[in-house]
Amino acid sequence: MDTAELPMWRSLLFVPATAERFVAKAHTRGADGIIVDLEDAVAPDEKARARTLLPDVIASVGQAGADVLVRINRPWRMTLADLEASVLAGVRAIVLTKTESAEHVVFVDEVMTELEAERGLPPGGIGLFVLIETAKGYLNVREIVHASPRLRAVSVGMEDFADVIGMPEVDTEAILGFNREVHVAAREAGILMMGYPGSIADFSDLDSFRNNIRRARRLGFDGGPCIHPAQVAILNEEFSPPDAEVERAARIVALYDKAKADGAGAVAFEGKMIDEPVVRRAERTLARSRRIEGEPLG
Repeated sequence: MDTAELPMWRSLLFVPATAERFVAKAHTRGADGIIVDLEDAVAPDEKARARTLLPDVIASVGQAGADVLVRINRPWRMTLADLEASVLAGVRAIVLTKTESAEHVVFVDEVMTELEAERGLPPGGIGLFVLIETAKGYLNVREIVHASPRLRAVSVGMEDFADVIGMPEVDTEAILGFNREVHVAAREAGILMMGYPGSIADFSDLDSFRNNIRRARRLGFDGGPCIHPAQVAILNEEFSPPDAEVERAARIVALYDKAKADGAGAVAFEGKMIDEPVVRRAERTLARSRRIEGEPLG
């Protein structure tokens, strides 16, 4: 998928479908997307009611223009019930938990296609964001991210994955290697790599959270989820290129374009030679900045 067609998800704020107070304020938080949660944040005896709330919740959290995603449950009977409730106008993507195989994704894709057709929605219009939260899913990640044209993003579900592999808690350094493998698969498939090395659960130490986000951006991640409104601004800031970086990228591209127009075979910038990978990175920075500012890419 072309990068320009992918969502701009610097920040994705989780909101439980049943938490009326959080739902009512979600559209004011400034997040690029709101993940309406049917899974961990909803008690088992509340899940059926949560599904009935979705039409009103989707309209509420999306009223200021944020993308609306819905995180659904496993096992399969719950998955199917959640899909029946979630494939609605106004939903940008389904967040697929505990994704374990390409067949898993294909089955969900087929169900979504049937529901879109029944409900008069554009075919394939609702994307998929897959979470890698099990050992099986991790080992199958390359096949998973190529399984459907609906794929928009992938992330390691830190808490679940750390539990599966036996960590007593999420260890930032130890979990980083697993993220890198998923990251490479995401880039091969041309989709977003979401997340950051560290726990999503600890929202009390915002300085530590910022450091994790800053590191994730240096590694090439695209954005991340959060569970507290105070984390949204940090995600938006840290996953946006700083003004100095944008200005430098513009100078690189302008200098390189002039050199090519003049027929020069090589060009130096700040004491270093500029080649195609450097220019592509600069162009990517400029394109991201324009998208964030709402400017046309052409």
